[in-house]
Amino acid sequence: MARNKQTTEKTKTVLKISSSKKKLIVIFCVAMSLFLILIVRLFYVSVCNGEEYSQKAQKQWTLNTSLRAQRGEIIDRSGNVLASSYTTYQVCVNPRAVTEDNREHVAYLLSTILELDYDTVAAKVAKTEYQQIKIKDQVEKETVELLSAQQFKKGVISFYSDVKRSYREGQLFSQLLGFTNVDGVGQTGLELTYNSMLAGVDGRQIVETDRDNTPIVNGREEYIAPIAGNNLYLTVDTGLQGYLESACEQAATINNATNVQGILMNPSTGEILAIATYPSFDPNNPPRTDATVLLEMSKNRVVTDTYEPGSTFKIVTLAAALDSGTVSLTNTFRCNGYLTVRGERIKCWKSGGHGNQTLTEAAENSCNCAFMSMALNMGTDVFYDYIYKFGFDTATGSGLMGETSGTVTHRKYIVDTDLARIGFGQSVSTTTMQLAAAASAAINGGNLMQPYIIDRVEDVNGNIILQNSPVVVRRVISEQTSEQVRQILQSVVENGSGKNAQVVGYTVGGKTGTAQKYEEDGSVSKSKLIASFVGFAPASNPQYLCIIVVNEPQVPVVYGSTVAAPFVQMVLQNALTYGGVAPDSTKSSRVVPDLTNMSVQDAINALNDVDLKAVYMEDELSAFVTRQSPPAGSLVVKGSTVILYTSWTTARGEDEQIQYVKMPDIIGKNRIDAFDALKKAGLVMDYEILQSQGVVSGTQYAEGTEIPYGSTVWVTFTYTPDD
Repeated sequence: MARNKQTTEKTKTVLKISSSKKKLIVIFCVAMSLFLILIVRLFYVSVCNGEEYSQKAQKQWTLNTSLRAQRGEIIDRSGNVLASSYTTYQVCVNPRAVTEDNREHVAYLLSTILELDYDTVAAKVAKTEYQQIKIKDQVEKETVELLSAQQFKKGVISFYSDVKRSYREGQLFSQLLGFTNVDGVGQTGLELTYNSMLAGVDGRQIVETDRDNTPIVNGREEYIAPIAGNNLYLTVDTGLQGYLESACEQAATINNATNVQGILMNPSTGEILAIATYPSFDPNNPPRTDATVLLEMSKNRVVTDTYEPGSTFKIVTLAAALDSGTVSLTNTFRCNGYLTVRGERIKCWKSGGHGNQTLTEAAENSCNCAFMSMALNMGTDVFYDYIYKFGFDTATGSGLMGETSGTVTHRKYIVDTDLARIGFGQSVSTTTMQLAAAASAAINGGNLMQPYIIDRVEDVNGNIILQNSPVVVRRVISEQTSEQVRQILQSVVENGSGKNAQVVGYTVGGKTGTAQKYEEDGSVSKSKLIASFVGFAPASNPQYLCIIVVNEPQVPVVYGSTVAAPFVQMVLQNALTYGGVAPDSTKSSRVVPDLTNMSVQDAINALNDVDLKAVYMEDELSAFVTRQSPPAGSLVVKGSTVILYTSWTTARGEDEQIQYVKMPDIIGKNRIDAFDALKKAGLVMDYEILQSQGVVSGTQYAEGTEIPYGSTVWVTFTYTPDD
């Protein structure tokens, strides 16, 4: 018994030891497992995600601030700063420094003073996982001072230096300069095209901070200074730009046009002195909320929009025909009102024709038949060689954003009817910039100059990075031919269709243009036209060349001579005086009287009394003048014309009460009788000016249809010439 008892006790002791060992083993295994897990976790944290956690840690005790580089200035040829940057501030909040019971108050103050949405600001203030969050960029100094006066708890609000773009001339140069976004990156215009040169290089400042975002004394600090952007010096002049933009605005307003574009350049060097599109906008406050409107207003139409130039292209035809020897100053032309080409009758703008005329007279009359003959006599290959040499179908390389090249149909597809139309500016499209360069080549001695807008680029220390100078692309015509072209175009202004461009004290040369437009389906528009004028002065030694293009003028008389030429005259007159160019003409001058509120007949008499002439709508002698061009007080050459606009040809205001009238029967009537019948009914007649001969063959509304009083009625004509 005793022995069995001892054995039992020994067994129990062994079992206890064995159980303890198992527990120790289990504990050891668990500890080792935890240790291994810890090692793996440490490896994962320190090696796999070490960089990420290190960055997070650094963010908790360092403040890393980007230092915005000063964007370069844009400066005109006279040293006037057009675009510059000034100091504003970036406002940030430190959510960790805001107590929970004070968050609503902080969010309210920030949203109210900074004019931001409260919920958006409150959400940022509540993000305590972040040490600092930006609330708003480009805050003005006065607003920062107001925020500082609110006595926020230390470390809650921080301010950092920022920059904002300023356009000192407001709407002047808006399409040329463009604008930047809130981050100072160019979005349109020169700001976008030369963004890399203007932007500079941002700097950075890194400092150690405490939990309240306050820099630690003697803490680590790193500073990388920003590098300022380069300055752009332009060829444009603020004074000349003002004259051009004013003329474009007046042309749009008086002619009720969709848009107007213009350019003023030095024809001998290719320097762009002024460039404008109306309507424009203020780049300090662009209409960002409407992308469509912003896109339309941002277009520099002088280089982006193409159109058929119409009769202004006759400058090219004339120069090519003279230079190729196809015609000379002694040539004569016969115009019967049309020219038959390959069995197709192509009309001149004057229904009855111009009869017999010299080359100079054909240019004065802008006779389509004469210029069709010149093109056909040159032939496709010769004429096309000149067209290409003048720079058409190729972008000019002006350096302006969005420049297009126009369209010239390849010569292999051209038949004689096409060639004839190209001779007077149809079946070819161009930009105003291309036309300006080509016209300059025709009158500057024969050299095609590359237009340019950037004179030079300088760094912040005044070192020249880029210097531009006049570039001759190629010789197009001889000096002798160019001199003949100048003489003929001077005669166009003094004796022909360009009389409205005459400038007191100076000789002026130029050419009118009225061109057709196309509908979206590619068909020729029956109501939309483009009127333009190319003018240069002084005629013998051109210092300035100006083109103004009026798109879709809504007035009864649409010719380049009435719609565009008077405004080119305004620009040239101001430019010549502004530039100190010596007068070269002694023609008598007259002051335009104020004709508003007079009847047309009385206005005609008043103009006759001062040796001036009137342009007015037929059968409006009893109507009253509401507008005139040039305006009262303008100084013009004796014998110049003044365009009269009356209440009968002025669009009805939207707020007037609508009355309905019945459409009269005008089928079979001639233009004058049809006009009288519609006018008597209170309606306005509209028609294709270039095809308004003969009798009415169709109308927009059937006889007896009730339509609003003052409505415009589209009318078509059929003309059967006498054989």
